[in-house]
Amino acid sequence: MKKVVLLGDSIRLIGYGPRVPEMLGEDYTVFQSEDNCRFVKYTLRCLFDWRDDIKDADIIHWNNGLWDTSTGLFDDGGKPFTGEEEYVENMLRVAKELLKITPNVIFATTTPVNPEYQYNSNTVIERYNAVLVPKLQAMGIRINDLHSLVAQNVPEYICEDMLHLSETGAKICAEQVARMIKEF
Repeated sequence: MKKVVLLGDSIRLIGYGPRVPEMLGEDYTVFQSEDNCRFVKYTLRCLFDWRDDIKDADIIHWNNGLWDTSTGLFDDGGKPFTGEEEYVENMLRVAKELLKITPNVIFATTTPVNPEYQYNSNTVIERYNAVLVPKLQAMGIRINDLHSLVAQNVPEYICEDMLHLSETGAKICAEQVARMIKEF
């Protein structure tokens, strides 16, 4: 039996995460925090709290990004919540910690939002994905490109709140997550 850990923000928590265990079947046990992993620095801090739950994992699938790329939260010219350099630095710190547990780490790219959503910019999301992905790949981390998957049909795959996955979006993302996990 393989132990899988799912870490991530609400795209995991209320999106693909609840569906993945059933899709994986009885040959896998799945741990996922009941907490929203929010932004990368929160996830980094929580790795300490979850250390007993995630030790001995065979495969870890993880995402962070929507909170970090949030813009327009404050009257500061639309700066992202987490600056690009800080985001990349902390994502690499998370990656290093996860690789200490298992070499089988998958990172899911940050999904797009409805272009009318006022607190995220797809341009910023795409830039952060583009800067981070090559660095993670160089570390041996596999990339689950949920961004490209969801971008194929944002009106269908993103729900009315313009940020989270719709039922259909959650289903297709869960299928892709489960498929990538089974590749190990």
